[in-house]
Amino acid sequence: MTGLVVNGTAVSVEGDPDTPLLTVLRDDLGLVGTRFGCGQGLCGACFVRLGDTVVPSCQTPVWQAEGQPVTTVEGLSADGTPHPVQQALLDHQAAQCGFCISGIVVRAAALLEEEPDADADRVADALDRNLCRCGAHRRIVAAVLAARPAVSRLAPLAPQPPDGSSPVVEVRGAPATSLETPGPSEATP
Repeated sequence: MTGLVVNGTAVSVEGDPDTPLLTVLRDDLGLVGTRFGCGQGLCGACFVRLGDTVVPSCQTPVWQAEGQPVTTVEGLSADGTPHPVQQALLDHQAAQCGFCISGIVVRAAALLEEEPDADADRVADALDRNLCRCGAHRRIVAAVLAARPAVSRLAPLAPQPPDGSSPVVEVRGAPATSLETPGPSEATP
């Protein structure tokens, strides 16, 4: 059994500890905002925050996430209010098809928390591993830069497990019903 804290909710996962974190998030916890892209950790569509590091969840075994907070794109919003990076992407109409955007949001949010004054070159460099086949990178960088003031007013992301017992989620079993899964409009920016 592997204990995880996903978007501030403690869960226990039964099954193969080498199962990719992406599989557990999407198939078992119903958090489908994190996308399967290349399956090799090269495109950024599956990026999540693991502790203080952004990682490709398709290449991260679930055992590696044990005891560390996992933040997905769904976990960035607060009480239904989009994270400033999500809102800026919407306001600037920066995404085209949207497939890559959840990984970009996670990476950009982490960058701005670490470096609130990041300039355009730093943002572009940080998003270098995020592939956008639509070619919206310039609009995405502009939107991330526009989000800086609002992000600097947020408290740092540090999801803590709630008190109480952890629900048990069986890997490759039915999706968990104990986690609140956002509606379609909240699942992606």
